[in-house]
Amino acid sequence: MAEQLHWINEAWEQVTKRVTRTSKRIGANFPHASEKGSYILEEPYWWTAGFWPGVLWQVYRETGDDALKQLAQECEAKLDKVQNDYYRLDHDMGFMWTLTSIAQYKITGNEDSKRRALLAANLLMGRFNVNGNFIRAWNPWSEGEDNRGVAIIDCMMNLPLLYWASEETGDPRFKSVAKRHADTVLEHFIRSDGGVHHIIRFDPDTGEKVEALGGQGYAPYSAWSRGTAWAIYGLTLSYHYTGEEKYLETAKRVAHFFISHLPEDFVPVWDFRLPAEVASPRDSSAGAIAACGLLLLAEKVRTEESPVYQKAGEKILESLYKNYGEWEGTEEGLILHGTSHFPEGKFTDNPLIYGDYFFVEGLASLKGYKELFW
Repeated sequence: MAEQLHWINEAWEQVTKRVTRTSKRIGANFPHASEKGSYILEEPYWWTAGFWPGVLWQVYRETGDDALKQLAQECEAKLDKVQNDYYRLDHDMGFMWTLTSIAQYKITGNEDSKRRALLAANLLMGRFNVNGNFIRAWNPWSEGEDNRGVAIIDCMMNLPLLYWASEETGDPRFKSVAKRHADTVLEHFIRSDGGVHHIIRFDPDTGEKVEALGGQGYAPYSAWSRGTAWAIYGLTLSYHYTGEEKYLETAKRVAHFFISHLPEDFVPVWDFRLPAEVASPRDSSAGAIAACGLLLLAEKVRTEESPVYQKAGEKILESLYKNYGEWEGTEEGLILHGTSHFPEGKFTDNPLIYGDYFFVEGLASLKGYKELFW
């Protein structure tokens, strides 16, 4: 136990040093992927906008460093324009305002943050397709594109914004929408072996399933590891908020699929089902996300089941720290070897801000912080 605590505390110290240093260059901006040691900064409307302020809040909660708090608050304020502009908002409002506004509200009690998060929850609820019981993922990426019927597994992590809004307001509509989307995921996204589809296209008018799409995985019926990780954590969070066993049992099934496909160092390749001739780089971000989900799952299952998930989550995080960190160099990212979008050749061996966020969240959980931003 002492050895375990040693590496966790050592990792947290390295994270704190790195975030404190890089915050002076990144400031109140929105990093996405690191290239040649420095994070590329995106516009605030991009789906990853919440992760850097989420990192700042995680570290601030432990250190009380007001400089990090101020940067996180400035990031949140910059998202007001995105919210008011409206047109570029999609289902990832959960990622964006959970790790900014809800995080600040839970830590500081700021009423403006509560208002922002509730507005985001209302806008997210407005994307719910009542014909098919799903939350529409994206707006058209190009003129003439029709993705009105597209839903993706990532959205399971946007649902906590809706669950939180119901708890905060006492209004059951938010929770009802979240549960209906989660039920659609159970029916159409999760395969019997625990594998997960990234994208399902529905007919937006009838609600009927049309097809599964490969998305960021290799193929429609492969097993994209980050999608599997989103499912583990998202389904466990749905159980956390609803107490409905169907979400817990499915989370366990997906978790066993994920764990059984991990290589020796416990960090997954980008897709678990690849032809031999296709490159299989690791996706450290999928490992970090899954680790957080597994640690929460360990808290929710029966006592005798808990060690399976707890140990897997710990081993993933320990491997990320010891084998995927470059702690003595000038790299701004926390963990190396993330794969963002292999089919499109985007950031296939890079630190990714969402991998960094979930790595920090996982360490915080191991340090004893049990109140979730989600």
